[in-house]
Amino acid sequence: MLDKIKKNYFILISTILFLYFFFNLLDGERGLISYFDKKNILKELKNEKIEVTNKINELEIKNSLLTDNLDLDYIETLIRQKFLFGKDGEKIFLIKNNEN
Repeated sequence: MLDKIKKNYFILISTILFLYFFFNLLDGERGLISYFDKKNILKELKNEKIEVTNKINELEIKNSLLTDNLDLDYIETLIRQKFLFGKDGEKIFLIKNNEN
């Protein structure tokens, strides 16, 4: 038995190395499966970045309306929304939003 192992020593070592590299190619920290997982995570993070930048742009626009050059129409809209404020003779209707 030991003689057979000695004769096929090269084949045995090469088979073990092949299996080692094959499993590390597919699995592991730098493997093919990990590559696709990281690719999906990158795509999700890019989408999240786009959403966050859009929110930031909206907030910058709203902030610019409240700076030195006041937009009175925007301030009136804010007052009406937040404080349910209206002028004399106006009727205020509340519409409940069921998104919460």
